[in-house]
Amino acid sequence: MFKLLKEDVKNIFHEDPAARSWLEILFCYPGLHAVIIHRFAHKLWLHKFYFIARFISHIGRFFTGIEIHPGAKIGRRLFIDHGMGVVIGETAEIGDDVLIYKGVLLGGTSLKKEKRHPTIGDNVVIGSNAIILGALIVGDNARIGAASVVTHDVPANATAVGVPARISMGYSEKEIEKLEHARLPDPITDVMRFVLEEQIKSEKKLKQIIADFQKQLEEKSEK
Repeated sequence: MFKLLKEDVKNIFHEDPAARSWLEILFCYPGLHAVIIHRFAHKLWLHKFYFIARFISHIGRFFTGIEIHPGAKIGRRLFIDHGMGVVIGETAEIGDDVLIYKGVLLGGTSLKKEKRHPTIGDNVVIGSNAIILGALIVGDNARIGAASVVTHDVPANATAVGVPARISMGYSEKEIEKLEHARLPDPITDVMRFVLEEQIKSEKKLKQIIADFQKQLEEKSEK
């Protein structure tokens, strides 16, 4: 447990430029507190101490504003930044090195006692107030834009932006840093930009054709 805590603190130093000291992180980061409480509650849940696990989880929610069901599976170095309002459901699974901003919902879409919450891969960034619903899969290195609503699988190395979320592929991690998720590409905007650029090119070609035709007419009239 201490090794995981050390990893978490080191990861927060790496991910958050506002972090100043170990003491600040240990005492003033509710996202870290929520993860620590969840790990304890999750162990109790696995040993079928369901009520105690839920009660501890409820206490964690009261103090941090972050609700993580004790049944959820969370990987290493999860960083919940400014985590007020984050909700992670019972059958959700989160990989390693995931970054979650405030107001994110990993919710279910079924009343059956089955896998009904998202599975999040490694090195995923989920922007503020994003909603991911159902037993879908978000692949490794994916980016979910702020306030997006995701209801279908997101491939690895893809971005999902909008309501409902639209998938865009082929971005460079150097172009989209973890803390700049607002710069995620919008595939609809990309299409519109492409159409406008093609229209401008067509207009230039048409103007050139008209100019050449007028020039030919003038040359014929001079003869």
